[in-house]
Amino acid sequence: MAQLVKELRHHDRLYYVEARPEISDKEYDALFRELRDLEAAHPGLVLADSPTQRVGAPLPEGVGFAVVEHAVPMLSIDSLFSAEEVRDFEARILRFLSLSDADLDWVVEPKFDGVSLSVIYEKGRFVRAVTRGDGERGEDVSANARTIRNLPMMLETGHRPAPQLLEVRGEVLMARDLFERFNAARAARGDERFANARNATAGAMRRNDPAEVARYPLEFHLWAMPRCEGVRFATQQEATRALREWGFADSGYGRVVRGLDACLAYHDDIEARRDEVPFEMDGVVAKLDRFDLRERLGTTSRSTRWQYAHKFAAREVSATLRAIETMVGNGGRLTPRAHVLPVEVGGITVRHATLHNADYVAELGLAIGDRVYLRRAGDVIPQILGVAKAAAGDEPADWAASLPEELAAATARNDGAVAHHWREVWRVPAGCPACGNAPVAEGKYWRCPNPMCEPQRIGRALVLVGQGAFEIEGLGEKQLAQLYAAGLMQGAADVFALDQTPEMRARLLALDRWGAKSVDNLYAELAARRTVPLARFLVALAIPDVGPSTARVLAAHFTSFEALAHASEAELMHVDGVGPEVAAKIVRWLRDPQLSATATRLLELGVVIEAPAARVTEGPFAGQTVVFTGTLEHMGRAEAKQRVEEMGGHVASSVSAKTSILVVGGKPGSKAKKAEELGVRVMLEEEFLKLAGRE
Repeated sequence: MAQLVKELRHHDRLYYVEARPEISDKEYDALFRELRDLEAAHPGLVLADSPTQRVGAPLPEGVGFAVVEHAVPMLSIDSLFSAEEVRDFEARILRFLSLSDADLDWVVEPKFDGVSLSVIYEKGRFVRAVTRGDGERGEDVSANARTIRNLPMMLETGHRPAPQLLEVRGEVLMARDLFERFNAARAARGDERFANARNATAGAMRRNDPAEVARYPLEFHLWAMPRCEGVRFATQQEATRALREWGFADSGYGRVVRGLDACLAYHDDIEARRDEVPFEMDGVVAKLDRFDLRERLGTTSRSTRWQYAHKFAAREVSATLRAIETMVGNGGRLTPRAHVLPVEVGGITVRHATLHNADYVAELGLAIGDRVYLRRAGDVIPQILGVAKAAAGDEPADWAASLPEELAAATARNDGAVAHHWREVWRVPAGCPACGNAPVAEGKYWRCPNPMCEPQRIGRALVLVGQGAFEIEGLGEKQLAQLYAAGLMQGAADVFALDQTPEMRARLLALDRWGAKSVDNLYAELAARRTVPLARFLVALAIPDVGPSTARVLAAHFTSFEALAHASEAELMHVDGVGPEVAAKIVRWLRDPQLSATATRLLELGVVIEAPAARVTEGPFAGQTVVFTGTLEHMGRAEAKQRVEEMGGHVASSVSAKTSILVVGGKPGSKAKKAEELGVRVMLEEEFLKLAGRE
């Protein structure tokens, strides 16, 4: 027992003080439960300094943040992992309350994986926000909390007056889709991607500059109200209703259920639908609805007795990093991919994980043989989060034999494409693993500059047949690789060279798993896709940074491929959303004979470009770029945008030197000031409605 206490105290310090844990949450929970069970069996041997007898480890002093003591400690919640443990928890409650077989009312809600925050209001005004910290003391992050958009700075009092003092606790979160967009925007700016939404949220709350924090799509969702002076509530239901009326948000997934069977059913339902819920979570929390019962049950020194967390099957574990392989992407980007010794994560056996780029590998400080944290990011793509325990000592006797068979050929080449030796550190190889050309740096990434590199050739073909381009069914990466290997394709456009001659049909039927029906379906797809709108044609060419949205504005502006092909960088920059970098890439691509040959070849093979609808050249908005700010009272924003586009204009989201008109509604933002500085014409809603034909 003493050894367990010592080990848990060691991990507490690593986690709370030094922020470098060596084991996963699941492994820590297992150790904690073992100690708790031993102490329950031998209460006379419980040590005073046992982790079960205190709230948590000491809080590390945060740089620039004041440390504040919680008026009511932010205690832990007992973690349970099975229905049997949940029933035992209820049995203890019923014995304590001298109740038998009572169907109690429970508030059940997802246990979101975010950052816990305590927010305090005095006379209806926000005064302070404090992190959980060690449960007894946290950091004052008030300035950063003010940037959270759905956190009220003043309580709404339309339904009930504000209390003299109110403390609300909840979780700071990022919705999964907003986090992905936020991460993509960071990558586009050349910034490092975050490993997951929780890490990004925790980092945001500890930033020194609130202006930077405001860029994060943070949300606050309530789960408790420990203090409310002058107002008493009988149940959690009543308290939550009041908090909503005062302007607080909750997730909307909470329920009030009767009886433990309903709690277990809720757990199973939410776990089955966890990918549908927009926030990351690792279980559900069930708490007694009645406050009088909570008061009778009370707390231990570490946790509350009236609520529990029923965890989901773990999707984060630790695993041994066996190798790092350099992969060549469809666009030529060199990306490190981790190979780990097989481990089960959420019911799936994982052998590979993403590592993003060279900087990410260096930041994690990875070496082959390290024990690493592994998580199915978004419960889909396995991802390495950090080092649990660094490799040390001599190479294990079975190390060479543990190398995955799929890496045998790559390691035999000894070209630096695979790091696999004990304690070896991965580095960007001197040559592209696919073609041998020296890679070039592009921001935080490395790319093979050879456009004829095999993965790039297949990648361009995938773009051509894929979504937003020709959309040819039945041609995936495997089929395209077969066509290249058989000599039936030399470039992406050669998809349309697969004619219906007896010789070609025989060669297609000779490919592995290509039957007569597959070939007939392919012929039908090719015949149906030979006529394509200009925007889709542009997407199919795989021009860097020209996705569907950019392709649409280019097509609308130039109306023909010939006009675009002869456009200068300056002319391209007149298109809204096309800056100097994108313009330079488009011109460089169009001027490169090897790359632009795809367009020429497509036209030679009979592809017909469908011209966009004729542009409106007359009218108040013809050729104008319009931006809206504020609230329009007599027309919805979507309808206003449609009217401008129907009348030959283009609607942009921000004011720039390219803006022609700024339409101002009620409560305009900073766009009006910027428009004035740039000399942009400012138009009130009344004038806009007249021009739009809606007086």
